[in-house]
Amino acid sequence: MRIASLVPSATESLFALGLGSSVVAVTHECDWPAEARELPHITSSEIPEGLSPAEIDAAVRELTAKGEAIYGLDEAELERLDPDLIVTQALCAVCAVSYDDVATIAARLPGRPEVLSLDPETLSEVLGDQVRLAQACGVPDRGERLRAELSERLAAVERTVEGAAKPLAAALEWLDPPFIGGHWVPEMIAIAGGTDALGEPGVKSRTATWDELRAAQPEVAVVMPCGLYVDETAAQALERGDELRSLEASAVWAVDAASSFSRPGPRLVDGVELLAHLFHPDLAAAPDGLGFRRLAELERAASRPD
Repeated sequence: MRIASLVPSATESLFALGLGSSVVAVTHECDWPAEARELPHITSSEIPEGLSPAEIDAAVRELTAKGEAIYGLDEAELERLDPDLIVTQALCAVCAVSYDDVATIAARLPGRPEVLSLDPETLSEVLGDQVRLAQACGVPDRGERLRAELSERLAAVERTVEGAAKPLAAALEWLDPPFIGGHWVPEMIAIAGGTDALGEPGVKSRTATWDELRAAQPEVAVVMPCGLYVDETAAQALERGDELRSLEASAVWAVDAASSFSRPGPRLVDGVELLAHLFHPDLAAAPDGLGFRRLAELERAASRPD
């Protein structure tokens, strides 16, 4: 089977299922595992590089308001690669090529590839999509095994933090304007032994005001701008330092959102394990391979040593 993945999370799932050798094309954002970077890229972004977070938000809103695409798809290259299966999503217009565009292009291709849309809104649906994807690829047993492995890791986190105090946490998916983490993020916080200050499980992320965030009085702020890694996350957090400091959280963390929070694939479980460490460092060890940084200069002054 020849597979084209139009979503980074699907690429990660395909490799986790042992199907990396069947993947013939990926997106320009597919950067994990390392082998995916060497595959043909068949998408591109219509958002110019070098924009600030506020400018990116404005550009996305302008394009979507006009009904214009945020991502481009190289139809000629897709036809040349001749996939049997195209994996995409319709959950978020900001995250991938429009599902309608993909379906239209697939119908024009000589091979008439199957189009599979993965659109999870909860953590359990993310795990279930590993099974759906494996079934579409003809290896259902692999999907069941992967779901079982991921479920056991989540259960292990719950056992580790059982009975511990649950800090009130704010997950910030964007900073200008501020977005509250939604979909699977509130579940991740709960499993890791925290309480989400503002987000609701299975509900889309939404904009908030800094006044609303301050009123929630989070004890922990986790900054996770969609698609970014820790260095850029930390830099953006420091740029919004006055606002973040006004939350008076006792701990402020910058994390790799792209690795383990914004992409609904197997590595969300890594993100849960990381949150457990951030909330309960005396109980849960930090998982290997994830970037995270404590931003003490943005925390409540009383939490810092003299």
